[in-house]
Amino acid sequence: MKFVSVKADVGGKMKNRELLLCEKCNRNDVVQPYNAYLTVYLALCLTVILSLFLALIDGTRRNGARLEAEIVTDIGLQSIMAEYHRELMKQYNLFAIDASYGTALCTKANTEAHLMKYLNKNLNYEDVFLSNTLYRDFLGLKPEQAELKKISILTDEGGAVFRRCAVEAIKSDVGLDLLKEVRGWMETIEVNGLEEGKEEKQKQEYDAQIKEIEDVEIDNPTDGLEEKKKRGILKLVTEKDANLSQNIIYTDNLIMGRMQQGQVNRGNMEYDAQSDMERMTEKFIFQEYLLQYMGRYGEEHEEDALCYQIEYLIAGKNSDMENLQSVANRLCALREAANAMYLLSDKTKREEIKVAAELACMLALSPQLIPIVEGVILLAWAYAESIYDVKSLLAGGKVPLIKDEKSWHYSLSAALEGDLQDQTKDGGGLTYKDYLRIFMMLADTDTITARAMNMVEADMRKTPGNAAFRLDGCYDAVEAYIRIGSSYGFQYEITRQKSYH
Repeated sequence: MKFVSVKADVGGKMKNRELLLCEKCNRNDVVQPYNAYLTVYLALCLTVILSLFLALIDGTRRNGARLEAEIVTDIGLQSIMAEYHRELMKQYNLFAIDASYGTALCTKANTEAHLMKYLNKNLNYEDVFLSNTLYRDFLGLKPEQAELKKISILTDEGGAVFRRCAVEAIKSDVGLDLLKEVRGWMETIEVNGLEEGKEEKQKQEYDAQIKEIEDVEIDNPTDGLEEKKKRGILKLVTEKDANLSQNIIYTDNLIMGRMQQGQVNRGNMEYDAQSDMERMTEKFIFQEYLLQYMGRYGEEHEEDALCYQIEYLIAGKNSDMENLQSVANRLCALREAANAMYLLSDKTKREEIKVAAELACMLALSPQLIPIVEGVILLAWAYAESIYDVKSLLAGGKVPLIKDEKSWHYSLSAALEGDLQDQTKDGGGLTYKDYLRIFMMLADTDTITARAMNMVEADMRKTPGNAAFRLDGCYDAVEAYIRIGSSYGFQYEITRQKSYH
């Protein structure tokens, strides 16, 4: 076989062509020409196409890996947020991650470990059917780091985060018309000084002045009432068969005590400042949350650490009896001031007081004592009426903030004799719950918040598996930094923030 050059007619033109001749054949048997330009063309095209395909495959792998890394990150964060404390949600409608997970160790490393577990689980193909036989991991992703860069703890900002979460839990259910009413009640109390408690002190001064006068023997017309007062407020305002709670809590290891000692976990989220109106509205909605989710006298939660929780928020004592007594005394003092103010404005009742004072002083031949005895009788009458008011409120009745002739109950003779066992009757005005609203609005917000957190911790620790529960280990928002690498040589860094609001 060999090539020879010959003239050939190609398209009407004579051109040189190389022909392949067979040596064993007749020299006149010529093999047709062989054209190789198609093979070269396909080789060049395939090189370009394969390069394009490989680039597309690599781009698909990278973008697919990025998409899967973001999806797995979101799933992982949603998974740890789904591990909210069930009892906290059940009792107080608050959503928060318990970083202790039922153990005595409360640290964000626990939550990071849970997040890493979910990332690994969602990037693992071992649970896919016949994964080793039928499939290959096209992306080769594996989590390298999961760190919580920022956390928001319920106890941050002195409990402001806890307060904000509580407001969010009930915000849509509370109308602000009630806030206007409460502000009106508070204004009446502040303008008239009903919370100053000066009436009882004034009564004691009057009694002392009467005793100091020598050579005068006068029967104090309020002695019968004074004997009743010695029995204590709770025996006067509750029924004889009332089964009062004897519960006691120890607050040394609760959140309020740990905050005072600086032994609490702290988050590092930033929070927006509030205007005065926003703070007022938040305080009102927060106290409505507390009134809805915590017990009080007449609406006790028997399973809680204290039965009179709202009274604890106001008084801050360690026992139910002390808290109820403190609130009843405060309520009685407020009602006494309001009743004294009404007696001073009622001409008919002022005349009754004057006649009684004159009679007592004439019998003692001491007309100079008439003004003092008038004051004693007026305050005693106001006190007797306040006992009736508090008793009515604790029995579920209503008492107006400022009384009138129709809402007045005791006669002067009944008040001076100390006859305070009358049955209460329904009337118009404010309920016991309304008066608690007033006391809470008058209290310091941070103090009420800290005591509320004490109650939450104490209640949670009574539930199974939560003996070491800490409110400063509960996260309501997290910001996570996640790094995911690939066996194909690239990695992704993702920062995400998740919260319950």
